[in-house]
Amino acid sequence: MAPQIKYTKLFIDNEWVDAKSGKTFETYNPHDGSVIAKVAEGDKADIDLAVAAAKRAFHRNSEWRQLDASQRGEIIRKFADLIERDGQYIAELESYNNGTVMNFASMFVGSFVKTARYLASCADKLHGDTLAADGEVFSYTLKQPVGVCGLILPWNAPVGMFLNKVCTALAAGCTVVVKPAEQTPLTALVLASLLKEAGVPKGVVNVVNGFGPGAGTALTHHSDVAKISFTGSVEVGKLIQQAAGANNLKRVTLELGGKSPLVIMNDADLNLAVPYAANGVFFHQGQICIAASRLFVQSGIYDKFVEAAVKHAQSIKVGNPTDPTTQNGPQVDETMMTKVLGYIEKGKKEGAKLLCGGNRIGTTGYYIQPTVFADVTDDMTIAKEEIFGPVQSILKFDTLEEVIDRANNTNYGLAAGIFTTNVNTALQFSKYVEAGVVWVNTYLSFTPQAPFGGFKESGIGRENGMAALDAYLEVKTVTVSLPKKV
Repeated sequence: MAPQIKYTKLFIDNEWVDAKSGKTFETYNPHDGSVIAKVAEGDKADIDLAVAAAKRAFHRNSEWRQLDASQRGEIIRKFADLIERDGQYIAELESYNNGTVMNFASMFVGSFVKTARYLASCADKLHGDTLAADGEVFSYTLKQPVGVCGLILPWNAPVGMFLNKVCTALAAGCTVVVKPAEQTPLTALVLASLLKEAGVPKGVVNVVNGFGPGAGTALTHHSDVAKISFTGSVEVGKLIQQAAGANNLKRVTLELGGKSPLVIMNDADLNLAVPYAANGVFFHQGQICIAASRLFVQSGIYDKFVEAAVKHAQSIKVGNPTDPTTQNGPQVDETMMTKVLGYIEKGKKEGAKLLCGGNRIGTTGYYIQPTVFADVTDDMTIAKEEIFGPVQSILKFDTLEEVIDRANNTNYGLAAGIFTTNVNTALQFSKYVEAGVVWVNTYLSFTPQAPFGGFKESGIGRENGMAALDAYLEVKTVTVSLPKKV
C-alpha cells in the first residue's frame, strides 16, 4: 500500500503555500515509473519570499535569536523524537519516492535520528577562547551563526541530508532555506512539518521545491544568503562555487562526487573483504557518492577474489523495494538508468571483461542487474568516471606503493578503504591516500561524531561532527582595553 502524501506545497514562514507562479511538477515512483503526486514548483519569486522570512527570523530581536543555545538544542531533540515517532511512515515515503530498499530506508531514518540528537547536544557547546594577547588588553573570541543558509539536497539520501544539514545549521543558530532535489521532494516537506511541530519559530526553516535553473540558481545567487551547503555532482558544485562569489562571497560546503578506491591486499580475510567490497558498490544500487567503484585487488589473490565477487553479485536479489527480502531496488529514474547502462556498454567496448549482469531487468521501473567487470585498467572510462550505479570494476595491482599512486591518480578524493591484516600496511595507506575518509577492514561505516568530506574535486568543507558546525559559525574577536597596572 502506498504511503499517504500529506504535503505538496512550499513551506515558507511556517505556512504551506502554493508557488507564486501556480506551477507544479510531477514526482515519480522509480519502481514502476508511475506519478506519485504533483508538487508546487518554486522559482525566484518563492526563493525571495523564503529568504526574506529566514532573514526576519535571524534578526537579533527575533524569537529564534533570543533563545538560549540549550533551548535550540531542546527543539532539535524534540524534532528527533518526532522523527522516531513517525519513522515508519518517513521510511516508506523515502522508499516510495527514490527507490531505497525499505529495510535500508528504515535503517537510514534510525541512524539519522542519532545524528539529530548528537547535533542537539552540540548546540550549547559552541564557545570561543580567551586569548593571551600582548599589551594591556583582554581579548576573547565569540562564535556566532553566519546567518541565512541555503541548503541544497541530493536525491539519493533526502532524509539523511535534510537532517544533517538542517540540524547542523539550527544547532549553530542559523536560519535556512532548503531546496530538495526535484526527483525527491516529498520527505523534506514532511520533515518541515515535524520541525514546526517541534516548536521551530516562524521563518527559521523554509522548504522550496523546484529545479536547479529556477529555485536553485535563485538561492545560490541571493545576496541575503550567507552560506550554501550542497551535496551533488561536481559539475553543479563548480557552478555553485562561482555563484557564491558573484555578489556577497558566500561560504560554501560542497560534498561532491567520488571514484573511491578500495584496496584488497593478499593477506586480507576474503570472508570479510568480498561482502564489504560488494556492499561498498552495490548498496543503494550504487547511488552513493562514496561507492567503492575502483576495486584494487592484489595479484596473489586476484583470480580467487574475482570468482567470489561474481558469486556474491549473482546472489543479490533485485526487486520491489517494499519486499523485505529485496537487497537492491531501482535506479532513481530513467535518466540515471540509461546513464548507467551506457557506462556498462563503454566498459565492454573498451575491453573490460563482463563477468555478470550488465542488463536492464524487465521493462517496468528502472532496474539494473548487479554488474561485475574484471581486467579493468586505469585508462578505461568505467575506472575514471563516476557511474552512480551497481557496477563493480576490479583492477589488479602488485605492490602497496603502486596501488597508492594509482588510487590517487584521479580528480576525486572522497573516500578510500583497505583490507589487510598488516597494521603497518593499513597505516601507510591511510597516511598517503588522498581521501577525506579512509576505512580499514570496513567500508561505509559512519557515526555522527566523525567528520565527512572530500579532497580535490570531491568537495570543500566537512559535514558531521563538530567540524561541520564550524562552517556555520563566524569567529569574532573582541578586545577590551584594560587600565594600566597600579
